Order: sequence, then C-alpha cells, then structure tokens
Amino acid sequence: MPLKQTDNQAFSYQIIQWYRENPRDLPWRNTSDPYQIWLSEIILQQTRVAQGMPYYYAFTEAYPTVRDLALAPEQEVLRLWQGLGYYSRARNLHFCAKYIWNELGGNFPSTYAELVKLKGVGSYTASAISSFAFGEAKAVVDGNVFRVLARYFGISTDIASSSAKKEFEALANQLIPQENPGEFNQAMMDFGSRQCVPKNPDCSICPLNSGCFANSQNLVQSLPVKINKVKVKERHLNYMVIRCKKDWVWKKRGSGDIWEGLHDFPLEENVESGLLGNVSKKTIPKKYRHILSHQKLEVRFSEIEIPEENRNSLSEWCENEGYLLVSESEIDYLAKPKLIVNFLRDQGF
Repeated sequence: MPLKQTDNQAFSYQIIQWYRENPRDLPWRNTSDPYQIWLSEIILQQTRVAQGMPYYYAFTEAYPTVRDLALAPEQEVLRLWQGLGYYSRARNLHFCAKYIWNELGGNFPSTYAELVKLKGVGSYTASAISSFAFGEAKAVVDGNVFRVLARYFGISTDIASSSAKKEFEALANQLIPQENPGEFNQAMMDFGSRQCVPKNPDCSICPLNSGCFANSQNLVQSLPVKINKVKVKERHLNYMVIRCKKDWVWKKRGSGDIWEGLHDFPLEENVESGLLGNVSKKTIPKKYRHILSHQKLEVRFSEIEIPEENRNSLSEWCENEGYLLVSESEIDYLAKPKLIVNFLRDQGF
C-alpha cells in the first residue's frame, strides 16, 4: 500500500504528538544502553509492562552489565526469572549474553541485520533495539501496531496469516520517520496499548479519528481480522512429592516439553513405589489449574513419605532414575515453574 509522503508525515506527526502529550516514565526509555534495552524487550515478550517491571529491576540490579549476565550460572538466571513464564526466553537471554561477551568482546550488535541473528531475537525485537539504541529506521510491528494500522488504513488481511507480517512491516516502514525512528516506534506501541485498545476504544478522543477507516466505516470492533486460532492441549499431571525426613525428591526437566531446565517432582507414571519399600500415598485434595500459551494443565499432588531406614534405597533409586535428593533448606535455590512455587507456598514453604 504505497502512501504519499504527505500522508506519511501527517500520520507520523500525529502519533508522535500524542506520545509526547501522554508519556510513560519507563526506565528503559531513559537510556540508549543496548544491553538494558535488549533486556527489557526480552522480558516484555508475551508480558505486560506491569508484570515485567519488577523483573527488569531485579535483572539490572543482579546483572548490571552483559558481562555479569554472561558469567552467571544458568540456574541462578532461571531462578530470577521464576514466575515470569516462557522460560526459553531466559535460556536464550543467557545464551546471548555469553555469546556477546565471549565472541563479540562485549560489544552489542548495532544494526537490525546483525541483531536479528541473535538467539531469541526476532524481527520485532531487533527493530526495537536497533531503533531505540542506535537510531536505525526499522519499524516494530507487534499486536498493538497490527491493530493501529489495520484500523486506520482499513486492512482486512488476517493478521495470523503467513503474509500479514510482511504486509504490515512494509507499511510501517513507509511511515517511520528517519529523524526519530525510536520515538515513532514507542509511540505506535503505546498508542495501540493505551488509546487504540482491542475492545471498546474511545474513538471520540482519538487524534487520528478523522482519517481512520475503521472509525468512519463503523468497523472498529471488526479490525484487525484474526481467523486462525491456536489449538490448546489439555493435560493431566499427577505429581509424586516424595520425602524422607527433610530431603525431597526432585527432577530437572529436559528438553522437548514445557519448563525446560526447571525443577519439579516425579510424575506418577514414572514412579514405581515398590522400589522404595512399603510406603503409603496421601493425595492432596486441592486441584491446581495452570494455563500456558498452548496448554491447559490440571494437576494433582500426592505425598509419599519414605521411612528413614529406606534412605539408602531411596538415594540409590534417585541416582538410577536421574532424580535429585535435595535438602529442604536448599529447595528455595532451585529454579521452579510458578505452578510448583504455588504448591509449595500452599504447603507452608
């Protein structure tokens, strides 16, 4: 959709003016440090600002430079990320920090073309870092930007389709000004998240309402179009909380499933209690429900108390099965999914 230069300038001017009149004081907007900007962008992937802010402060305090993050143990990084979800982000964050420190001498890539090659950095994040930290005119396109562009320009392309990303990026890159691209990108994202909201936006106070296609055609609630729906898988997990006095059995989750690298308990189908001697199982009445991006989990916990005289057998069984026997005083140092954190809290830990 080629636009006249005057149309570009008018749209960009109005968006930036709105942004300057409605600023948000966010710490990563007060710096041009690519490390801090990259950190904020990774934390805010799939995460609301209010939820991500405490994590941003925690990470910048614990790891003020990319060197500090690169030299940190992975379990420490995952532990600090605990509760934020999408843990692959934390693993990619740590991997990239080590790569930048060890392979690039601690120097952040400064262009979109270089940034997009980093693990866990897609086109959106690369555009954000390159424009905010280095002033490169690369437009960011997230859900908020999809919505603003679809409504204002009347684009009916399904935003979940394979062609949508290129179409919307091409349009956004026509609109972005060369002199202040970072400010334009911030403005577009904020405008979509605060003014042109998904449901029932107040179009009467919108500075773009006179030129907005959706507003003039009464299509605000119909745009953007999103037809494809993500299929959600339902899973039932039955955890075995196995203890011997103050030692607990844990397992570190491997690759190929949820929560890679985090710690939870053995699952019932993996536990043959006969190997542990004569034990009784007590099922905890409370059911837990946990929603992930593509999965709904229904979870039950059962407790198994191993007699002290069977400790050696338990230790041998853990070693053979790849489980960990962890002292109660060390549990807090394990990186765990939020579901397990909630269970422990309910049990008084």
